[in-house]
Amino acid sequence: MRFLVCPQCGIIRFMVKNDRGESVVVQVTRDFEIIPVNQDESLDGFNLDYLFCLGCSWKGSKKKLVRFL
Repeated sequence: MRFLVCPQCGIIRFMVKNDRGESVVVQVTRDFEIIPVNQDESLDGFNLDYLFCLGCSWKGSKKKLVRFL
């Protein structure tokens, strides 16, 4: 499976957060589907509209991700 990358640093891993400050590490498929890296984790209650890059300071919408740098 291929994943979209950060437009700033090019890595494929991001974090999403919920209202309690908890976070889950995710990846985004080329079809813009957000999936958790650890498949045992659920994304219920997490804000999937805002991603935080794990490699740099970028944050934003999944629609801003790119196929490659």
